[in-house]
Amino acid sequence: MPQSFTGESDESDHIVARLEDPLEIGGVELPNRLYRAPLLECAGNGEDSVETLLRELEPAAESGVGLICQGATIVRGEGGCAAPGMTRVHDPAFVSRLSRLTDAVHDHGSRIFVQLEHGGLRSMETWHAGYRAENPELRQLAVSRPPAVLRLLDRVGFLDYDPHVLSTAEVYDLAADFGRSAEYAVEAGYDGIHIAGANMGIVQQFLSPFYNRRDDEFGGSLAARTRFLEVVYDEIRERVGPDVPVVTKVPAETTAPAFVRRHLSLADGIRICERLADVGFDALVPVQASVFWDASIVRGAFPARAWRDERFRDGYGEAFGSKPRAALVALLNWLQSLKYDFDPAWNRPFTRRVSSRVSVPVLAEGGIRTRAQIDRLLAEGACDAVGMGRPFYAEPRLPARLLESPNAAVACENCNNCTVPQATGARGVCRTPSVLAKRGELRESGAYDRPGNPDREES
Repeated sequence: MPQSFTGESDESDHIVARLEDPLEIGGVELPNRLYRAPLLECAGNGEDSVETLLRELEPAAESGVGLICQGATIVRGEGGCAAPGMTRVHDPAFVSRLSRLTDAVHDHGSRIFVQLEHGGLRSMETWHAGYRAENPELRQLAVSRPPAVLRLLDRVGFLDYDPHVLSTAEVYDLAADFGRSAEYAVEAGYDGIHIAGANMGIVQQFLSPFYNRRDDEFGGSLAARTRFLEVVYDEIRERVGPDVPVVTKVPAETTAPAFVRRHLSLADGIRICERLADVGFDALVPVQASVFWDASIVRGAFPARAWRDERFRDGYGEAFGSKPRAALVALLNWLQSLKYDFDPAWNRPFTRRVSSRVSVPVLAEGGIRTRAQIDRLLAEGACDAVGMGRPFYAEPRLPARLLESPNAAVACENCNNCTVPQATGARGVCRTPSVLAKRGELRESGAYDRPGNPDREES
């Protein structure tokens, strides 16, 4: 399998689906096969949270996207947030207010799923110095005692671990929290539930032999390590019934550093997907990942502009403990960017193999940037739907272009200047002048216009 994927067409390809074709996931029909992948909307739980989500998500629906996956929302009332600004969905009174968002999405003919998560060892109480100082009583939820390399980072003061290892009963309690949050979301009009099974959150920590050293029913074999996700599924099903789609990301830790010997191989990831399809999950999102929260998540250029931006310098210092420590994090970010350069459609080897093994829809995301790539992925049966993340920061109304033009390519330059400021609580928006200029040109040319949905100026 080539490492690069440009998306050129081949006359021998047999088109089994088109981007404009509808897709059914667990009884819910999507109007097309393009979706907005989960991103950090930075909406929080304040008085303006719903307005923030409307501002961030409604433009995708207005411009014709088939599905919006609202980014990671936390299933408990304290702890568990991997970054500032995450929304919590543990409170039914708050979640009920989100019906304004789901109604707006439905009015435009799109569907919306909510992604449920808990960060576990990846939570802010581990890495965000200011948050730790404000919440000294918070402990990370841990699947097992942290691996030796993480304990070393704790000893040298780079991270701060005071983990609480979940008992067997507490694992079931956490799964029940996923179920309750799913129930609140469905009552608020969400069409489906998306589990954050990768990006080093607690679900991946259960799946991964790097993190999971348990000796109860949730640890040991691959089947046992998958059990937490199966219990989460059962809890959700019990509360929302059989007609609400339940989707999950599934990791293969193929980008783990060489010194990490215990991790999920590509074969492990495929076996997990097969098992989850048999359990009843309605769609799967296979992603290649690391065991660490590193640049393999957002491959591309080093975000030099973001690190130099004076607007965020104080925020970086608060997050990482001081400005010199923030400079060290920036150096590590630069070193990681050398290894994880941009690779078009980097999850394709995984999604293609899973697609040949399971009967449920397989969703692909990660480095898909042109309509030609989308058409090729669908034509070869590598997936059933295609998601994009960061390009929506650059072009909130991107679907209008991708759905209309076979030659469309995103304006996003994979520079990652949108992601680093999120450590300070800043919005996930594009700030790169060349990309903003391109978006302005496209807007002026009417590229984002759709009948009945004239383009509006973006905030």
